[in-house]
Amino acid sequence: MGVNSGADHKMCGMSVAIDVVGGKWKLHLMWVLAAGPQRFGQIRKLLTGVSEKVLAENLRHLEASGVVHREVFPEVPPRVEYSLTPLGEELEVALRPLEAWGDKHRDELLGNLLAAAG
Repeated sequence: MGVNSGADHKMCGMSVAIDVVGGKWKLHLMWVLAAGPQRFGQIRKLLTGVSEKVLAENLRHLEASGVVHREVFPEVPPRVEYSLTPLGEELEVALRPLEAWGDKHRDELLGNLLAAAG
């Protein structure tokens, strides 16, 4: 269920948050933009392995959710920068404990995954 469906007011907060940042690249995008405004090409260099199409789709989704701001500067050629909105900055702060948990348990979790695969 997407954030634009009529029944979303009944969704729990965790479901809403996961809908915003779920997927392979959105959390990484939040991390990159937490460092400050970035241009599309800079983001692509920092996120090794993301295609231009997937990056554009993820940025559009985060912008539609209200956590990323896209600003076009009236220059020739036009310069576009992406940054976190105040809502996005608050979300980034909320995500820090999840990152800390992952850092703390990285070796254990990766070991468990390798054991399960073997």
